[in-house]
Amino acid sequence: MGRIKISIIGAGSGCFSLGIVRDICMSGRLGGSTVSFMDIDSQRLDAVYTLCKRYAEEMGADLKIEATTNRRQSLAGADFVISTALAAGHDRLKQGWKIALKHGFRFPGSYHILYDEAFWVNYYQLKLMEAVTEDILDICPRAWHLMVMNPVVAGTTHLLRKYPQAKMVGLCHGYAEVYSIANDIGIGRDNMKYQMCGVNHFVWLTHLHQNGEDMLPKLYNAANGSDDPRKRLYSLFGVHPVGDTASWTGALWPWWNNPQGADPDFWQDDPNESSRAWDGYFNFVAKNAEDIKKYAYDPAVKVTEIYPPKTDDELIIPLVESIACDIPRVFIVNTQNTYEFVPGIPKDFEVEIPALCSGMGIQGIQTGGLPKQVLLHTLRDRVVPVEMELEAFTRGSRDLLIQLILMDKYCASVGQARDFLEEILALPYHGEMREHYQ
Repeated sequence: MGRIKISIIGAGSGCFSLGIVRDICMSGRLGGSTVSFMDIDSQRLDAVYTLCKRYAEEMGADLKIEATTNRRQSLAGADFVISTALAAGHDRLKQGWKIALKHGFRFPGSYHILYDEAFWVNYYQLKLMEAVTEDILDICPRAWHLMVMNPVVAGTTHLLRKYPQAKMVGLCHGYAEVYSIANDIGIGRDNMKYQMCGVNHFVWLTHLHQNGEDMLPKLYNAANGSDDPRKRLYSLFGVHPVGDTASWTGALWPWWNNPQGADPDFWQDDPNESSRAWDGYFNFVAKNAEDIKKYAYDPAVKVTEIYPPKTDDELIIPLVESIACDIPRVFIVNTQNTYEFVPGIPKDFEVEIPALCSGMGIQGIQTGGLPKQVLLHTLRDRVVPVEMELEAFTRGSRDLLIQLILMDKYCASVGQARDFLEEILALPYHGEMREHYQ
């Protein structure tokens, strides 16, 4: 049994908070623990707190749940900190996208413009990540910081460079698509072993075994002649994209998969479909928040019937268990490439890799790396733009932000980049960002 305190920063988002409480209730190993919800939106915080408290009571869990709008109060005594916050909401993201479309950018877009890791959102996320990390180091320096808020790749890279003493790891659930990939060729989870690596939202399945047998030839045979663009990428590169890597949720890499390209039918891409998909996601998030408010205060509702207790592939609580209860397990995590876990990626850059997690902490596992052609795409499309963005952020350089925008495939001139940036910065709520980028 592990009696611990978990602080959730940005708990009002609802999805993560309810899932965390559900997983603790189902765990059986974390009885007597405390979960502290923290959010600056008191109404959303109270709704999530009320719903989760009722959920734990219905499950008969020995779990203390607290709620506060004071971050430092939530962090006091914490053993684990889970950051899920979005500092600049979806309305700001969408307003920036509208400006981008007016200036000639379009879906499918880059990771820094027509995507939810847009630089005008990342600025506020990076500032919040710094503030949370500094508070952790001041108040609960021995706590593990599990960061699930985007941008994971830029945030993990930046925080572990700036605060090397921090016990921090990034988590993303995109890895779980491996189970769907395996299922497509008739492989169940039992006795399945796999390895994947890359950088966040650009991750590739490199090994797949079941009962000691290499299943990649079977996957290759299924990919040959397939109409699925993701399987065609496997035929092309010999490694299979996982999660967001070649999806609208990951800005639809590869970048040439657009209707102006030479072979749009090959990639089955529709920029309008990308836009509709994002609208569907935003609507889902908004509806989920409304449902939480509705069910939290309705005494006639049994919340465990609305949100049945069932397992999923979120890593947060299993990883907490592994560390708190010393249960060695291997998880896919985002950490610094200190020991060249993925050869060819800079040592001080983020990588997404398997890691052994136990009472000794989180220990990255060496991978065989990526094929050269995939590594080169990774460097060009993910590593280099993130390095440019972080350099612009660290130096407060507006000129470097223009250089970042110029890396977008739809940017044709310095003038286009400058005009777009100036209109973004001119939005009334971007005063702090305007002051930062001089």
